[in-house]
Amino acid sequence: MLQRVALLLLLLASSRASAVETMRIAMDDPGDEVRVSGRGLGFGPDAEDGTFVAVTAGQATVRRRNGKLEVNGAPVIGEAIRFRGGLEATDAGGPGNEPLKAGSAQVRGDVVVRLFKNSLQLINVIPLEDYLAAVLGSEMPVSFPLEALKAQAVAARTYALQKKLDAYGAAFHMGSSVLHQVYGGVNREDAKTRAAVEATRGEVLTYDLAPIEAYFHASCGGHTESGQDALQRNLPYLQPVDCPCGKLPASRWTATLSEAELRGALKSAPHGMRVTGRTPTHRVTRVTLPDGTAVDGVTFRRKLGYTRLKSLDFDVEASGKNYVFTGRGFGHGAGLCQWGAKAFADKGKTYREILSHYYPGAEFQQLY
Repeated sequence: MLQRVALLLLLLASSRASAVETMRIAMDDPGDEVRVSGRGLGFGPDAEDGTFVAVTAGQATVRRRNGKLEVNGAPVIGEAIRFRGGLEATDAGGPGNEPLKAGSAQVRGDVVVRLFKNSLQLINVIPLEDYLAAVLGSEMPVSFPLEALKAQAVAARTYALQKKLDAYGAAFHMGSSVLHQVYGGVNREDAKTRAAVEATRGEVLTYDLAPIEAYFHASCGGHTESGQDALQRNLPYLQPVDCPCGKLPASRWTATLSEAELRGALKSAPHGMRVTGRTPTHRVTRVTLPDGTAVDGVTFRRKLGYTRLKSLDFDVEASGKNYVFTGRGFGHGAGLCQWGAKAFADKGKTYREILSHYYPGAEFQQLY
């Protein structure tokens, strides 16, 4: 724990020196070739204070050829290069504030193209607050109340910083998919997401002085799950709590799967399968198949599909040659419930009250 706190202080000291905290986000694999474009485009070494050379016409094609990098047909030294826009900018935004297009994505900050395995990899080096504005637009409906968006902003900032600490020194800190936080670039920003991020700028949740693992999900169905049961993370601030989302239609779902679909997914005849284990919050931990094989709940859901079996809080009944799953919630159920946050915000709760409910024992810290 002391080592993590010391590392956090080091990161904060460096961010204050450069006036900005940044994240390195791995983007889609572009294969052996990718085009990067933007106004005032330049490229240089993968370093914050590197020297950047202007690119003619603001477009560059990067290729992997014979295990080395080429930019517009000319070989470059090293295994990674960084692109930055706005090199000719004279406004207050300055270099690096001009959006870039890399492959199919449009992003703020810098874009690193590096050799990775047998292809290329794109990494977006972006100021944390800009990153969060796009994450909010990807993770939570912008129609939600501002206090709910602010709660999500603090949770997402905390989650990102905790992941950065875990990945300190690595080529990137996080991915851009649901495996971490969904990040869709500039196109996912909105005036409300920027307002929520700015209103909570630099604010995170901590426990024993370190950023918490601020997991979140769409809907818990009425009761959140413990970190141990949901994620195998036995953390004091991830405990089951009651949630108002259970009364919302968005928390209820049904899925009908045929016997053939279940047989294909489970590699076993489903007739006679039964739920044989649940957590205290009613989520399934074990399903026993007719041949006696026991399948844990997480594996069962993965095999049937996360979008069809939206959570592990379900009941199942046979109906002819079909099986009807009736469930509550969407996601793993630990930490912040997004629809619950909306319900609390609609009742007048502040973002801090919302976060204190879902992460009991966590403390608010203003890091920068």
